[in-house]
Amino acid sequence: MTIQRIEPGSRMSGAVVHGNTVYLAGQVARNAAGKSVTEQTRDILAIIDGLLKQAGTDKSKLLSANIWLSDMSTFNEMNAVWDGWVSPGNTPARATVEARLAAPQYTVEIMVTAAK
Repeated sequence: MTIQRIEPGSRMSGAVVHGNTVYLAGQVARNAAGKSVTEQTRDILAIIDGLLKQAGTDKSKLLSANIWLSDMSTFNEMNAVWDGWVSPGNTPARATVEARLAAPQYTVEIMVTAAK
């Protein structure tokens, strides 16, 4: 079975496809770093949409999601964006935790797995 790497880098790939499963790396805001949780979440979800499209799938096929917030008090702010984005009736298994992220300008990181 082949492995397809999408946006491969020296440290990690943006996504990896194996069989009918698409694994995304944790995504942080590329264009909204340092901005509000709302803006960062929107940016991340747009990145996820793009990676899923490159892999031949979309958010309606999400299997699981892991979300890290630098401050759990922003949970409702992030969820307001997530709830407007996620495919109704196709919500993934999900966990959300508070954690220190890679750099202080990042307040949200999201990683998803999807079926093709």
